[in-house]
Formats: sequence, structure tokens, C-alpha cells
Amino acid sequence: MKSSMQSKLDQLSQRLAELNQLLSQPDITSNLDQYRRFTREHAELAPVVEQYGRWRLAADDERTALELVSDPSMRDFAEDEVRGARERMVTLEAELQKMLLPKDPNDDRNIFVEIRAGTGGEESALFAGALLRMYLRYAERNRWQVETISESPSDLGGYKEVIVRLVGQGAYSRLKFESGGHRVQRVPETEAQGRIHTSACTVAVMPEADEVGEVEINPSDLRIDTFRASGAGGQHINKTDSAVRVTHLPTGIVVECQDDRSQHKNKERALKVLAARIKDKQYQEQHAKEAATRKSLIGSGDRSERIRTYNFPQGRMTDHRINLTLYKLDAIMDGDLEDLINALLSEHQAEQLAALGETV
Repeated sequence: MKSSMQSKLDQLSQRLAELNQLLSQPDITSNLDQYRRFTREHAELAPVVEQYGRWRLAADDERTALELVSDPSMRDFAEDEVRGARERMVTLEAELQKMLLPKDPNDDRNIFVEIRAGTGGEESALFAGALLRMYLRYAERNRWQVETISESPSDLGGYKEVIVRLVGQGAYSRLKFESGGHRVQRVPETEAQGRIHTSACTVAVMPEADEVGEVEINPSDLRIDTFRASGAGGQHINKTDSAVRVTHLPTGIVVECQDDRSQHKNKERALKVLAARIKDKQYQEQHAKEAATRKSLIGSGDRSERIRTYNFPQGRMTDHRINLTLYKLDAIMDGDLEDLINALLSEHQAEQLAALGETV
């Protein structure tokens, strides 16, 4: 193991000991935000330090066995022990390298998934509906909770825009590479000649802020308008100004929410989406700076960047970032995304390991 990597692991071991001491203080819960940060850090460090302990034990076994090699009566046994210890050390070091990869602080967060129809008119809106169903089926497979935040239906049953909140362990870590342009090639239901059309949607996956307060929003920077909701909802929904539109003046971000009959609940939901969009904008700007020095294999996450093509006549899905083609489009559209997501995560991890090799 490189001395720089071992030094880092020694620092992490020392930090874990400090956290154990801090978390044992009787008044530790008096500051809940700090307590949450410490417990989260402890949960991240503990497995790494435990694995490092196994590596050190294997290193001790190697040293002990090497001392016995010079004894003729123990040589064969000692050489076997040395080989075994070294094999364990190689395996453990490779696992430690992966564990030391920079962890996205948003990985465990709930998410907002925002799907917007793009080029292609009504066909694009229908494809937005198909993408929404794909993500909802995936959420169902993972037993995540789903909450519709806002929706703007199209005339034929698709969506011009729809935002859903997915609540579940590791939601962002699994779907964070879905942001970008999704292109579909198929024969639309409205096409009488049977010609293949190409249309597109954009997807934005945004981690939910712990609280709206996590993102600094100055109330004076907000313009809040109320209006009567449109669409389904019966007579009551059209009698009151329950729909809410929140505009963040510095960024120009606009969020509308009209799904609930309560103006208060619509405002609360809109502010949550606004906080997530501002947080996401900050992340995209930071990511753009990092990408300028090192381009990520899985793309910049730019909303305009075409990341994937769904070709229905050929039954295939191609992810252009990693040149992966899967011939199981029906299963994918039904929420079977594991092969795709795991391939994207593996590519991302491979690049992180390459970067770690340059610095550690």
C-alpha cells in the first residue's frame, strides 16, 4: 500500500476515535444539526476503518510469517502463510481504494424528478408520460414512496411537464445519472403512414434539500402569486385561488404548484422544489468547473445534452455516454433499470479510481 494511502487511512482512524468520543457526550443532541452531521460521518467512516483493521491484521500476519521463513523446519508453512497474507492484503487494498472514493454527499437523499416534453409536440409529451411510468415502476421495485408535486397534462394523455418526489434510501445515488436529454425513435400513435418519428424529452434529477433552510433563500428575493387552478379537480378547485407560483428573482427560477386544494400546502411544495432547483443549479455550476479540468465519463449532466436513445422498432436502448446498448427496451420501459444503472455506476467508479491513482 502506498504510504499516502496508509497515511490517509490512519487519519480516518483517528477521526473515527474523535467521533466516538464526541457522540458519547451527554449533551450531544442539544445541537441536532451537528448531531446528524456527526452520526452521518461516523456511519461513513466506520466500515472503512474496520476494513483497514483487517488489512493491518493481514500485514501483521505477513511480518510474523516472514520471521519464520529462516527456520528450515517452518519454511514451507511460513511461505504458505506469507502468500495467504499477501493475497488478503491485495484484495483488502482494492476494496479500500473503492471505499476511499469521494462520496457524493447527496447520494442518500430523496429526489425530485422533473420531466419536460421537448421537440416533437404531442409525441414528445406522450414519451414524457412513458418516462414517468418507467421511473415510477423502478421506484415501485425499490419500494420507494412517490408523491406527485405538479403536472401539466397534454391533450392525448401525456405530459408537457411533470414533477414527482421519490422518497427512498439511496434514491439520488441510483438515479442521478438520468439528468439530460432522452431521445425516442418510434411510430407515433397519431401517425397514419407508419413513419418513424424522432422526439425528445429532458429529465432533471435533483436531490432534495434536508430542509428549505439548507439553501439560503431570502424572502425578499421571492415573488409569490396565487391563481385559480386549472384542469381536473371539480368545482371547488376553481372557486379558490389555491394554486401558487413562486418566482426566485435572482435566478429567474419559477415553480408552480396547483395539485392540492390547500394554498398553504401548494406553497410548501413549491418552496421545496425551488430549494432543490437552486441546490441543483449550484451543483451544476460547481460540476461545470470540475468538468473543465477533468471530463466525466457519464457526461456533464447538462439538461440539453443527449444522453440516451430509445429505439422502439429495433427494441433497443443506447446510452451514448458509455456506449452501452441493451436489447430489452420493453423491460427497461417497465422499470427494469438495474443493468443500465449498474453500468453507469461502474464507469463512474472506474474514472474515480483512475483519478485516485493519480493523487494517492
